[in-house]
Amino acid sequence: MTATAVPTVLTARALLLDMDGTLVNSDAVVERCWRQWASRHGLDGDEVMKVVHGRQGYASMALLLPDRPMEQNHADNALMLAEETADMEGVVEIPGASEFLASLREVPHALVTSADVALSTARMAAAGLPLPDIRITAESVGASKPDPEGFLKGAAELGLAPEDCVVFEDSGAGIAAGRAAGMRVVGVGPRADFYDPDVVVRDLTQVRVSPTADGTIRLYVR
Repeated sequence: MTATAVPTVLTARALLLDMDGTLVNSDAVVERCWRQWASRHGLDGDEVMKVVHGRQGYASMALLLPDRPMEQNHADNALMLAEETADMEGVVEIPGASEFLASLREVPHALVTSADVALSTARMAAAGLPLPDIRITAESVGASKPDPEGFLKGAAELGLAPEDCVVFEDSGAGIAAGRAAGMRVVGVGPRADFYDPDVVVRDLTQVRVSPTADGTIRLYVR
């Protein structure tokens, strides 16, 4: 991974935060559930894991089983969400996430996740993290990342233009969604480095947030 080598300062008026891989490390659960699903469908687990991060489950299934009716993907996704919500073993915060979220108390921000309400609530609780007041979940949108709908809705909920928002994301689908929304993207973790975000950090310990009197947010990335 090639993290940002020199200090960088970004300005914004709001932050839009992905959850899995960005605030919460849920990789252990995702691996368990999706590799089991791959085995049931005769698919290679390693190839499946290249697809699933960042997307809603039904969208990943549609890519992996392109000839299957979409209603089967949605039904399978409901089962997958239930399995993931019941399994919190190994779910922890991304280093620095607690302090990062604490620094946003006076900063406009929203959670924009491909998880549904039940899963996002359970994972944030398991990681010991507070839920942002504004949350865009799977139920909020008609299209999964990499479609920009979720990020655009997050900006609209905050009453701000897309160009005023900075996205924090870890996955290729999420980074593509942020870019398609016309937003700058801070990539978090090793997955992000493959998809050329504007800035990439190892984890959230490398980010400091400083609100200003005029409502601008300065992000210091080191």
